[in-house]
Amino acid sequence: MKKWNLIGTLALGAMLLAACGDDAANEKASTEDKKVLEMATSADFPPFESRNTAGEFEGFDIDLANYIADELGYKLEIKDMKFDGLIGALQNDRIDMVLSGMSATDKRKENVDFSTEYNHSGEMFITLKDSDIQSIEDLEGKKLGVQLGTIQEDGAKKIKAETVDFEIKALDSANILIQELLSDRIDAAYVDKAVAQGFIAEQDLAGFDDPTSSSPGMGIAFPKGSDLVEDVNAVLKKAEESGKLQELKDKWLSEE
Repeated sequence: MKKWNLIGTLALGAMLLAACGDDAANEKASTEDKKVLEMATSADFPPFESRNTAGEFEGFDIDLANYIADELGYKLEIKDMKFDGLIGALQNDRIDMVLSGMSATDKRKENVDFSTEYNHSGEMFITLKDSDIQSIEDLEGKKLGVQLGTIQEDGAKKIKAETVDFEIKALDSANILIQELLSDRIDAAYVDKAVAQGFIAEQDLAGFDDPTSSSPGMGIAFPKGSDLVEDVNAVLKKAEESGKLQELKDKWLSEE
């Protein structure tokens, strides 16, 4: 009798192991079968996108991208690129979308499609604390740093043409701009306001708002004609209505 009990126990155990194995295999297959959403960003733009000390992507745009991927049933893969190469990557269909604090300008809309706007910060000038630059007029004859390919580069050119004359120095990243400012190789930096506030707090810098700024809000960029635009807009609408978007803004963009 004990022998048969042992045989029954072993048989039951084998069945349970097989079931567990099937569940694990099905879960793995489900993960592997998940569609991949390839997103590009320029991870030098905190608090929107950067890397932490472990080298992992983090920021407002990163959390938003993960939320969108989850809502649409995708596995998110992130590629780090220089900002001025992002539009080209979309045009060449190397990626599915861009979240990189990118303003949805009319010029960019000629080459890519955008989602509805999900954030608007405005622009700001950053200076050293002891700088005598406290207004746009004070930029006369100075050297202003901007990130290459950004709306701030376009804005600086417009201010120079219409308001005051200064030298423009375009650099690859916002981090390099701050390094140049701290090393006295530029007199001021012109960046997105949310980004500027972070650098001012971290590096004990000063700054002032751009009173001429009327830039469009940030949007998610896609290749022309992408089927994803409509789906992503629906997710953004849901995020706005549910409070998820505000939750992410409170987490990453709060001035406190």
